[in-house]
Amino acid sequence: MSTISSAVLIPELAVTNCNTSLKFYCDVLGFIVLYERKAEGFAFLERDGAQLMLDEIGKGRTWLYPNAPFEKPLGRGMSLQIKITSITPLLNALSAHNISLFLAPEEKWYQRGDEEIGHRQFIVADPDGYLLRFYEQIGIKIRVMVNNTHVGNL
Repeated sequence: MSTISSAVLIPELAVTNCNTSLKFYCDVLGFIVLYERKAEGFAFLERDGAQLMLDEIGKGRTWLYPNAPFEKPLGRGMSLQIKITSITPLLNALSAHNISLFLAPEEKWYQRGDEEIGHRQFIVADPDGYLLRFYEQIGIKIRVMVNNTHVGNL
């Protein structure tokens, strides 16, 4: 187990029911609880170095804009990318719990400077609608450029 709060960015998700979210994140996705404050509806979770906090709305301190509409899906406009060794066991766990995917597994290559980085990835929504993109890295290709034109990969 890693040191608590070792990540440099730790998202805190406002959730409608901390117990429901804990079952999803721990029982299905394989996160572990590093610590929690049950009376506040708060939990600090980790999976393979990825850390996040759950904060039940209406308990403890919740960071919401005053007078802003509050409706699901929460977290619109963002997704959380989480690197794992292999997506297959997680896909099997989601299937065993009859949880639908937001984005089916795909292979996607992303340009990064003079390289392309390959991901095998999928997206699942948590009980409140936050989008979680789990991926495994499948390779790196060097982009071949001729006269500033991409002509292939090595």
